[in-house]
Amino acid sequence: MRVLITGLMGLCLAGCQDQANGGGGGARDQIAVVGSSTVYPFTTLVAETFVANNPDARAPVIESTGTGAGMKLFCAGVGAGHPDIEDASRRMKRSEYAACAAHGVGPVMEVQIGIDGIAFAEAKNGPEMTLTPAILYRALAANPLGRRNAARVWRDVDPALPATPIQVYGPPATSGTRDALAELILTRGCEAVDPRAKALATTNPAAHKALCTRVREDGAYVDAGENDNLIVQKLSANSDAIGVFGYSYLEQNAGTVNGVAIDGVKPTYTAIASGAYPGSRPLYVYVKAAHLRAIPGLATFLTLYAGAWGPDGPLVRRGLIAAPADVRARAAAIIANETPLDPAELAS
Repeated sequence: MRVLITGLMGLCLAGCQDQANGGGGGARDQIAVVGSSTVYPFTTLVAETFVANNPDARAPVIESTGTGAGMKLFCAGVGAGHPDIEDASRRMKRSEYAACAAHGVGPVMEVQIGIDGIAFAEAKNGPEMTLTPAILYRALAANPLGRRNAARVWRDVDPALPATPIQVYGPPATSGTRDALAELILTRGCEAVDPRAKALATTNPAAHKALCTRVREDGAYVDAGENDNLIVQKLSANSDAIGVFGYSYLEQNAGTVNGVAIDGVKPTYTAIASGAYPGSRPLYVYVKAAHLRAIPGLATFLTLYAGAWGPDGPLVRRGLIAAPADVRARAAAIIANETPLDPAELAS
């Protein structure tokens, strides 16, 4: 049974009230999900299992919008016209929680479903690059060390690298993968090469962001949209290029592309799970508690998720990296007890 991908949720049945808003009639009888393209294949698999186990249920509507755009949709309101679940490849920001609260969305459950890595990849016949956060910062930042980026080929950044054009296909600014690229790789590289950077993070966050995480817009970094499979296709057509996407897409396309080592560590399951790979990150789903009983099957859907994310579970076979046992136990308890997120834990 294929999961519906297109269409949005706000089609209410005529004459029905909005149960999530307290009406009691139920205006939507299918689960609606938005958010991360990285988390999308995992939520899709759970949806397929949900439909297989509940043949009378309507297939969930799952939309790959990117984490940032999905947060805006998720936090816009409660009720049938708004999604139930937000897939996220980074943690919710405090400002996003505030937007949720301003629109009456709350409480919200935060469930870590596993771990992922920001994988850098190249074609099978690529140059076998070995990179570091510092090299990637010098290659991709708009203003490394406060100066306009003039590097055109990788050798301009490091004499040991090939004289091939810097061309990196990656996610858009609305993507959680792009946020993680900025936080885990570019910021680390920036602070390694620029002694001002760490202090700026505290004294002038806007200047720190401009220095460390603003990506160049002259064609060296190519916004490839939210379709990570498209990046894989582009790498096959351009053997000199580098791609950036979630680890699961690297694993699924192992016959087409190779992972690129960062700080000498290849993006593998073991390296990401242990934290040895610099681009490791947690993955989440966020759920509106008000929708748990209003939307048929939503609580069951979450229980299926918890049953699928173990080391031997189907989500790992699709490319998810299982979280440590204590993290999985805590996430399962959040689902079972409907424990709300404490916004005091969130970063700005």
